[in-house]
Amino acid sequence: MCVHWVMASESRPQDPDLIDRLGNRVAENVAAASDLDGRDPAFIKAIMPRLDAALRWFDPEVTGFENLPENGPMLIVGNHSGGVFMPDYWAFLREWVRQRGAESALHSLGFDLIFSMPGTGQFSRQMGCVPAGHDNAEALLSRGDAVLVYPGGDEDDYRPWTERHRIDLRHHEGFVRLALRTQVPVIPLVSHGSHDSLIVVFRGDELAHTLGLDRLRIHVLPIVFGPFGLAPLPAAGPPLPAKVISRICEPFDWSHYGPEAADDPEIVHRCYEEMQARMQENLDELVALLPHPVRARLSKAFGFDRLRKAFG
Repeated sequence: MCVHWVMASESRPQDPDLIDRLGNRVAENVAAASDLDGRDPAFIKAIMPRLDAALRWFDPEVTGFENLPENGPMLIVGNHSGGVFMPDYWAFLREWVRQRGAESALHSLGFDLIFSMPGTGQFSRQMGCVPAGHDNAEALLSRGDAVLVYPGGDEDDYRPWTERHRIDLRHHEGFVRLALRTQVPVIPLVSHGSHDSLIVVFRGDELAHTLGLDRLRIHVLPIVFGPFGLAPLPAAGPPLPAKVISRICEPFDWSHYGPEAADDPEIVHRCYEEMQARMQENLDELVALLPHPVRARLSKAFGFDRLRKAFG
């Protein structure tokens, strides 16, 4: 599953080509998936043991849970990392269930394509994912649910490995307008390590555009370095074992601006810059705490960390 902030769709020509036909099919599936009540607490409980087993590969830690409001609507904003694997997303979801139970509603805003892929659409809905869009997000917040969004989208998720220590929300300010309009607290969720599990050599923005994939709202076609060498993402092989740490930061309260501030570009941009700066500050701190995620994970897996402690 990949969670993204999705922009408005483009117009389609009268005689659509293959890409446009696929886009129309995706749009139909997204419309069918827009039921906001697909989240299934019983299914989430049942999947937790398998999620626990998968996350051992990354030994994730989530701190700062006390910074989340005890109840009521909230908008959680994360940096996107790790490509299709997204261990930090799954680690946060698991911690949410551990702390608050599967019945406590947490929804993520998902990339359109996942609702059209075999096997992923129904699974995503049961896990609480809904098609990304302002209407869905606002409806969920208005009824008191928590919403998780990754504004940087696939361009952030597949940023080059050399930019792994950079917060890049891609100037997507829609989440700010949403928060101002709904007057809900906004909580930064900052993660480190996921982007060491997937070595993106280059994002492939221009290649995706040349192939027309942006008409499917796919903005990247990444080339990654994995166990099988350089390859397009689907052929890259399994993720590297990287230690993943996430921090839930202190929330922003922008309610003093009032809902009308959602239409003020200056205030929106100011809030956006404030959010990105705080997230970057926290990411820098996490990098200092864990400078080498893969080395740290392998060290623990093979017991080298215990040997160092034993022998000083």
